[in-house]
Formats: sequence, structure tokens, C-alpha cells
Amino acid sequence: MSLEDLFKGGSQKRKLGHFSALVNVALIDGPLAPEEEFLLLRFARKLDINELQYNEILKNPKKYPIYPTNSQEIRLKQLHDIFRIIFADGEIDQEEAEFLNRYAIVLGFKEEEASRIIKRSIDIFTGGLDFYDYEYLLKKK
Repeated sequence: MSLEDLFKGGSQKRKLGHFSALVNVALIDGPLAPEEEFLLLRFARKLDINELQYNEILKNPKKYPIYPTNSQEIRLKQLHDIFRIIFADGEIDQEEAEFLNRYAIVLGFKEEEASRIIKRSIDIFTGGLDFYDYEYLLKKK
């Protein structure tokens, strides 16, 4: 196995884990809403999740572990994706907030940093910003 194959495999595992987290958070408040399903289909395409994988993850989203990365940008993008799913219905409930906190820590954020980012992100997301504005505002003091 080449080094390139090794990295591709790790990347695909990370994508599957991230997509399963998106499905998990979408299902927290019950069956998928049309807006959530639409976003999940878009994320599946973006993450190179094929139809078989998509259906398998929908059936058992807890099957796939989350693989953290050292890249701050990738972690923020993944958190941004989760916020897009959560705010598909325009609100965040307690279970979703708790999931967010756990997910941010699993992604590699320290607990204090995760709390700060989540609080600030909730404030930002009520305005519906895109990722680059989101990233800029998170870094701004």
C-alpha cells in the first residue's frame, strides 16, 4: 500500500465519520425534516458518500467513529456543517447543544475552547453566515 492510499483511506474514514455525525444530529429531534434531508444529500455529494454508504449510515449512524484531525480549518468546517444541519429548522434545542459540545471535543477542541466556539457560533448562526465569515468571526477577539 502506498502512502497516498493510506491517506486516502484515512480521509474517507474521516468523511464517513463526519457524515454519520451529521445524520446523528439530524435525527436527534425525530425523523428527518425535508430541509435536513436536502442538506444531508448535499453533504453526501460533497463528502463523496455513495448511495449505498448513505443508506447504510441512515440505518445505523452510530456505527461510524469520528476521526479527529490536527487541522483547525477542517475541524471548524466540520463544526460549521453540524451547525448548518442543526439550524436547518431555524432553532437549536438542548439535545442538539449537548451533541455539539461532545462533537467539538471529539473533533479535538479543548473543553473550554469548545464551549466558547459553540456559544459564539450559536450567536453567529442566528444570522446565517457562510463558512468564511463564520471562521473570521470566530477568530476575531
